[in-house]
Amino acid sequence: MHRFAKEQLEKWVGARRRKPLIVRGARQVGKTWLVEHVAASMFETIVKIDLEKRRDLHVYFGDNLDPHAILRHLEVDSRTRIVPGKTLLFLDEIQACPRAIMALRYFYEQMPDLHVVAAGSLLEFALGEISVPVGRVQELHLHPMTFREYLLGIGNEVAAESAARHPSEIDEGIQRQLLRELKTYFFVGGMPESVQVYRDTQSLVESFKAQTEIVGSYREDFAKYTPRVDRTCLDRVLLSVARQVGEQVKYTRLDDSHTGPTNRRGFDLLCKARVVHKISSCNPPGLPLGASVNVKRFKAALLDIGLLQNLCQVPVDLELREEDLLAMYRGKLAEQFVAQELIANHSSELFYWAREARNSNAEVDYLAVRSGKVVPVEVKSGAGGSLRSLHMFLETYPQCAEGVVLYSGTYSHRPEQRLTFLPLYYAGSVGDPRPEVV
Repeated sequence: MHRFAKEQLEKWVGARRRKPLIVRGARQVGKTWLVEHVAASMFETIVKIDLEKRRDLHVYFGDNLDPHAILRHLEVDSRTRIVPGKTLLFLDEIQACPRAIMALRYFYEQMPDLHVVAAGSLLEFALGEISVPVGRVQELHLHPMTFREYLLGIGNEVAAESAARHPSEIDEGIQRQLLRELKTYFFVGGMPESVQVYRDTQSLVESFKAQTEIVGSYREDFAKYTPRVDRTCLDRVLLSVARQVGEQVKYTRLDDSHTGPTNRRGFDLLCKARVVHKISSCNPPGLPLGASVNVKRFKAALLDIGLLQNLCQVPVDLELREEDLLAMYRGKLAEQFVAQELIANHSSELFYWAREARNSNAEVDYLAVRSGKVVPVEVKSGAGGSLRSLHMFLETYPQCAEGVVLYSGTYSHRPEQRLTFLPLYYAGSVGDPRPEVV
């Protein structure tokens, strides 16, 4: 597997000014693999402590958080010398021991030469119990594999290189080939285990089995959220979000067997666990986009497109016959794909534009930022149509240079309309690249 976060991790290892690094993300997106196969290769030794399995070691992060004292205990337990510059200390599943998160501050202050990496999911729940070491740690956010990472993962390096180039630079036939590859990605998704199984077996059925296991593990995690929210409610809210991708979310409609406030708590918990992404509406007179959020109007996307189609039991045989990617599962797969590509490549916060006026409602699917300018992004099934909402946005905000339409066709530029049509696979590149380590 190749992850683009590898380059950022390598920069962190080699940086002269460095803080302990927390690799964050939902379960099973590849956090542990990234550290063990990328960062560990740059050191003579690695000492890995799984704080979920080794709860007996939590006592060493008790009242005394002196890093030298902690290391003495960990050296005895691991039978390995921990030497700054030569050893990588890897605290996996750190959310299981909130005091270990606090200890990262003292590793930074008292042992800055030691490379310390922590990885965790459900980290927001642990952070709610302790004081966060603000300014004493760096973070790397890991997401499911993007379309380009998927192409590299299945061994199609040539296609990955083509997908990285601007569509105006490559032949239309190659653009169509990449769109055909994207159709398969719609079903395999970006969870590393699903991609690996598909690469090894070339079987969508085997890939689906891996996705079912991942969904099952997430549902088991729901037990960790109770009694804050009923487990059944979380399960139903998750399925409802998957079915409503691209639609405005109403808490009362997520699960009619529970109240709106209960559904809201469930939705918020799933967002904290990074299984669901909240996409807020805003009216962007300028940047940052989050400054003009309408807290009452929002959409949502799931963590991964493969998990979405698995949860919704999308009829694969029927949908694979569709030539137009935007026609698959009523366009929801395409909207989900664009959302997760923008989140992985552009920003962890995603926004869209909605205008509610008498006899004049309008909505633009997503907003990206490129070179300090807001770029409205529409996901459409064809190059035709009025694109009324997109034109209305450009008229309302003339400071925006142009709009982008992502569709199942090839590149086309229409300067007279201030529009660029891009093949759907290029969605992750419409905005500025995000910094992986912050």
